[in-house]
Amino acid sequence: MTEKKLTKKDLFRKVIELAQENDRQDLVDFANHEIELLESKANRTTLTATQKENKNIKETILKELEKIGKAVTISDLQAQSQDLKDFSNQKLSALLKQLVDTKAVVKIVDKKKSYFSIAD
Repeated sequence: MTEKKLTKKDLFRKVIELAQENDRQDLVDFANHEIELLESKANRTTLTATQKENKNIKETILKELEKIGKAVTISDLQAQSQDLKDFSNQKLSALLKQLVDTKAVVKIVDKKKSYFSIAD
């Protein structure tokens, strides 16, 4: 039978139980503080700087694909767009994969080459 994996929060709760049994208020306070930190971290909804940058790049990719109007490779996309030419092929590939996953972009593979276009 498989056991449920304990989370950090579960482990800190165990520490609290053991600390209370041994009259260690300092450990109880520490564990409670760590649980609060974990909960506040889980409640954050702001984007990191990289996530904000990637969101902007994805919007640019969509605009450029719409402007081009046909399926293109990443290299073609970079060649035809002043805004995307400075980004690496790998970065654009990763962001295009995210756009394909959200069905905003369609990926077509022809003879081992990937072409991307705006989804209908």
